[in-house]
Amino acid sequence: MLYYLKNLETFWGPFRLCEYQTVRAVMAGLTALFLGFLIAPLLLQRLRKIVQYERSSELMGELAKPSGKVPTMGGIIILVPALISALLWIPLNTYVITALIVYLGMSLVGWLDDYLKVKRKNSDGLSGGAKIVGLLLAAIAGIALLLAMPETRTKAIELWLPFVKTAVLPPDTWPFWLAAAFATFFFCLVTIGSSNAVNLTDGIDGLAIGCVVSTILTFGIVAYLAGHMKFAAYLQISYVPSVGELAVLTAAILGGCLTFLWYNASPAEIYMGDIGALGLGGFIGAIAFMTNHPVLLIIVGGIFVLEAASVILQRSYYKYTKKRSPIGQGIRLFAMSPLHHHFQKRSTNKWADTKIVIRFWILSLLCGIAGLISLKLR
Repeated sequence: MLYYLKNLETFWGPFRLCEYQTVRAVMAGLTALFLGFLIAPLLLQRLRKIVQYERSSELMGELAKPSGKVPTMGGIIILVPALISALLWIPLNTYVITALIVYLGMSLVGWLDDYLKVKRKNSDGLSGGAKIVGLLLAAIAGIALLLAMPETRTKAIELWLPFVKTAVLPPDTWPFWLAAAFATFFFCLVTIGSSNAVNLTDGIDGLAIGCVVSTILTFGIVAYLAGHMKFAAYLQISYVPSVGELAVLTAAILGGCLTFLWYNASPAEIYMGDIGALGLGGFIGAIAFMTNHPVLLIIVGGIFVLEAASVILQRSYYKYTKKRSPIGQGIRLFAMSPLHHHFQKRSTNKWADTKIVIRFWILSLLCGIAGLISLKLR
């Protein structure tokens, strides 16, 4: 690991900079970006044989795309450079290992889903139940590690809310077994919910990855602040020792995301696939939980929340009105869900895809800024 170059400070003074998280975060991001552009063309050559089979015109209507034209599993372009960069620049601790377990575990579920779609030559991958079970196993593995380690156990069972100066559920107010059960449930809820929300947002070229960039950047800053004793005390947020290394990990993944965005920007040369969407969503949820800011994800990941909520509302209202309709005809709240498809089909001036993407990016960035501002409003 390049982190340990700090021990060679006596041979060359600048090696001491490798001790600082801010320096290593910048270097991790640049390393992942460099590696991404280095290996992306090689991966693209192989992935062009793995095309994505789009949903049929019966489901998508006029928004249906030609099937089998664009390669999928582009999340590999993010995962490989980010993982290599992380191993180079980060001293592994429980928080980093937990984040990687969730990221890699949920990416594996996504890869299997993508693989089955390609093998069957249609848009049907893993069943909904099998996918949830896979994501659940990855989440349980992550929270089990946090609860097993003495240095992370106490913080894992704390619950903090935005705008509140102290933990609303301190660890010493309830039995450990009950606190651990709640932490397990909440960790699984946050990571799996975030994973699926990002997956739902992945529907227009560049949309999901652009929103992921702003969300990961925001939580990278939160991780750095939460892991810094003086900043945490000044902001009156939870101080989580050693969690600052997650800022370096988010920077590495951010570098991979920027590489992927280069190729995924409209018109996309490659799609993220579930290997990217599920893994990145789970990673975001895990970071939010480990920094003791899981509820902040509702603000920072506002676009993902809206996308997921639009699907839930659409299905629920349709079923509700269908049961009460004399002719068994349900009513839809949106022209189509998730929300970005609604704007594609029923915008006043028929927004172009690029306009939808850029406006969602702007909103996502504003959500990130609002989340950071909320840290001071205690």
